[in-house]
Amino acid sequence: MGVQGYLLDLDGTVYLGERLIPGADRAIAELRRRGRRVVFLSNKPLHSRADYAEKLTRLGVRATEDDVIHSSYVMARYLARERPGARVYAIGEPPLLAELEATGLELCDDPERIEYVVAAFDRTCTWDKLNTAFQAIRRGARFVATNPDPTCPVEGGEIPDAAAVIAALEATTGKKVETVVGKPSPHTVRAALERLGLPAGRAAMVGDRLETDILMARRAGLVAVLTLSGVTRPEELDWADVQPDYVIESLAELPELDGRIGSAG
Repeated sequence: MGVQGYLLDLDGTVYLGERLIPGADRAIAELRRRGRRVVFLSNKPLHSRADYAEKLTRLGVRATEDDVIHSSYVMARYLARERPGARVYAIGEPPLLAELEATGLELCDDPERIEYVVAAFDRTCTWDKLNTAFQAIRRGARFVATNPDPTCPVEGGEIPDAAAVIAALEATTGKKVETVVGKPSPHTVRAALERLGLPAGRAAMVGDRLETDILMARRAGLVAVLTLSGVTRPEELDWADVQPDYVIESLAELPELDGRIGSAG
């Protein structure tokens, strides 16, 4: 049986900033017309799932909150299952904090009481935030992170991502991050496949990063499709340890590829 569902990265794959990748809307509509299941993935914890759905719809791609899996959602699920009601401190922005609270976790800024420190992509990161996390980890708090991305693609280039926060805490505390739930983590794969209702062998991951999207697909047994519309350049494939099954210029080419790897049965 062929591919019946697609895990689609967002930044660099469906859009760049506020600009839709040309042809992405038509490609996704065609996949859905063929009966393919689609879920959107993002490592970026800066917005709520409802925000992502609204943005996709505004850009011409119909989506609901339930169509989106992002690292904030996966982190909240993970912590709530690991230790329900845990006291958590997050270096992150309000949408991440809201996602954590929604699962019954307690937000806490007392280093003596914090049980988990969450490092995330945070454009409002300050010395005070780093110090609170530092003190908590030094006192024994568990150290986890939403995503490992060094940079985030935006129109005109890239900006620092969660790896900057992780590196700062690792360097100062002497502790390594224990768990990173975003791509390429199996935690994200499980959440996405649950939403699709498909086994790994019937799904494909489409994304622009070798070290997250393609690596995750390889580890999980998904078909790995690299799009060159984001951060990865074609020449990087000459020496990369992780290789995709297929390479496309952009999402606009996905329906043609689906014709070869998909199956209506």
